[in-house]
Amino acid sequence: MNNFWKKLKKPFFVLAPMADVTDTAFRQIITKYGKPDVLWTEFVSADGLASEGREVLQNDLIFSKKERPIVTQLFSSHVDKMREASKFCAELGFDGIDINMGCPDRSIEKQGAGAVMMKDMKKAGEIIQAVKDGIKDAKKSIPVSVKTRIGYNENQIEKWIPFLFEQDIAVLIVHARTRKEMSKVPANWDYIKRIVEIRNQMKVETLIVGNGDVETIQQARELAERTGCDGIMIGRGIFGNPWLFSELGGERPCLKGAQGKALRSQENYTPSIKEKLKVLIEHTNLFEKILGKVKNFAVMKKHYKAYVNGFNGAKELRVELMGTNSAKEVENIVKKFIRAL
Repeated sequence: MNNFWKKLKKPFFVLAPMADVTDTAFRQIITKYGKPDVLWTEFVSADGLASEGREVLQNDLIFSKKERPIVTQLFSSHVDKMREASKFCAELGFDGIDINMGCPDRSIEKQGAGAVMMKDMKKAGEIIQAVKDGIKDAKKSIPVSVKTRIGYNENQIEKWIPFLFEQDIAVLIVHARTRKEMSKVPANWDYIKRIVEIRNQMKVETLIVGNGDVETIQQARELAERTGCDGIMIGRGIFGNPWLFSELGGERPCLKGAQGKALRSQENYTPSIKEKLKVLIEHTNLFEKILGKVKNFAVMKKHYKAYVNGFNGAKELRVELMGTNSAKEVENIVKKFIRAL
């Protein structure tokens, strides 16, 4: 098997899949300014990919070579659809396929997918096998991973996690909360430590990635050391901060020479207001160029809330940006603001 996961230096750091966030435009910006060890697509409906609606959903599967290694995440409760969608994704050239068994969204759960999969281990096993079969159908050999939680209404680690290890998956990503807890309580990383213990006791080779409430690489390193997990997944910490993973080797095109080189390896790099706003413009232009014809421009506005925050005039600038409908409008407004700094 072409298992890129085994080649990564531990602990490794990956970006979480987030709906209407981790599209290729955002991933390319992150790749440029601070690339994580692995990138994920947004989660995609396998049912949709296996239907006549595939053409629309294919927009969520666009990726560039510089984003590699990149994993696509699928969800479904239909074995045949999952197999067909996995074959399609493997043929597209993804480096791995991840199965969403942790999303708490009710619309996903109503389809028998996401977090509700924890209630039906038999079906979960069938879905995992369907992905493996789809990859074989494509005559490919790429790793399969599962992203899940510690349980549905309560802690199910002692039963659910061993079951997943028995499925011979390459990687298990665990959000350290139950589905019921959502994000209302802090993630409990002691659960990740216990999952590592179970993995070691079972003597399986599945890599374990912890997820939940991680904001910085420094915090991620500390959690990896404390729990013994192989990698850390970071989600919301990336909003408005494409430099989050910068110490892993990102660029600083606006900072040349020795200064740029030093900052490329600096932890918790904090960009200037001007630098942040210039990347906002760059991100917007890239989004419009690649996805402008297939995605609503409003998708960008959740990013503006994060980019434009914590400095004098931020609120007023945000209000202006919320009324825009094109990259040119955004560029004009932001450049005017920068000139006044």
